[in-house]
Amino acid sequence: MSSAQQPLSRRGALLAGTAALAAGLGLADRSAAAGRPDPARPAALTPEQRAGQRVVYSYPGLTPPASLLSAIRAGRAAGVIFFTENVESLDQIADVVRELNEANASAPVKAPLLLMTDQEGGMVRRLPGAPVASAKDVGTSADAEFQATFTGTGAGENLAGVGMNVNLAPVLDVYRKEGDFTDQYERSYSKDPQAVGVLGSAFVTAQQDAGVAATAKHFPGLGPATASQNTDQRPVTLSTSAATLRSVDEAPYRAAISAGVKLVMLSWALYPALDAELPAGLSPTVVGELRDRLGFTGVTVTDALEAGALADFGGVAERAVAAAGAGMDLILCSARDVGQGEDAVDALAGALADGTLDGAGFDAGAARVRTLREGLA
Repeated sequence: MSSAQQPLSRRGALLAGTAALAAGLGLADRSAAAGRPDPARPAALTPEQRAGQRVVYSYPGLTPPASLLSAIRAGRAAGVIFFTENVESLDQIADVVRELNEANASAPVKAPLLLMTDQEGGMVRRLPGAPVASAKDVGTSADAEFQATFTGTGAGENLAGVGMNVNLAPVLDVYRKEGDFTDQYERSYSKDPQAVGVLGSAFVTAQQDAGVAATAKHFPGLGPATASQNTDQRPVTLSTSAATLRSVDEAPYRAAISAGVKLVMLSWALYPALDAELPAGLSPTVVGELRDRLGFTGVTVTDALEAGALADFGGVAERAVAAAGAGMDLILCSARDVGQGEDAVDALAGALADGTLDGAGFDAGAARVRTLREGLA
């Protein structure tokens, strides 16, 4: 069989599909201009290690598989996200965290792993314990700002107590109607953007004072989503005007950025008023809205890479490269499958090698991630 007839390897097929999708989307990595950190990278890193500094892994069950520990030791992982299925008790997950940190001690990048979960409060908690109150409980309480501080402290102390250092909270969505997507799980503080900004910022400050980085989500806002508009399950289009997005949905982010929030997670919804073609987390325009208009210089993180909202945007490889090209610093591989993270790393390394991703911009994103990690030591 001639070379032209040789079948593609699994990795080759992934990279070929990635290049085709990236060319079709016309994406260019805008992260070189965003935040402008020193783009220098450790010279000894291999392409896969360089890519791994942008990828967060997940795993199934209570015990981290050998493949995850190997990826961490090899420098192919920036962090790990934990879900309820990974947590039997606080003591058990603390032991897991110690095991992951021991693996990371052998990694070429000498910075703490990003060890994260969704500990919002109320119905959305991966660990037992604080915060018990939901965002809606806080927003409707007699002293809401005190309660927001109390829950932020509780979340920070709970996660720090088991060795985690990032919380994917608070939610800054400004809900519109009772029972809509954000409100049905009591994840929104209020219909009032000013109240959401004040309470979210109080949570951010208290949690970060406890040593756990906070993540404001889901930019530019899932508040307009109806009960059935769940980006985890399917594509979602939110036809909110740019004026409303900026005056209502983005307003709490200004307050959170002023409070020093370390990370912002972007939504997978499509916002035609800002970008008619690409979901927020794949859109250089929407990332630009956050960076250039609101002045955020911290770390951007995707929502779950396996989300149903991205059904039209290829597989793991294509999505990872498109997100990085749009300016997302951390790629969240949360399917409870170590192979998902490995595929993302391979795709990013290949896209760097063939020029699909701009190297300087890619390393600027990695530098922001590295700054975050070093600050959590």
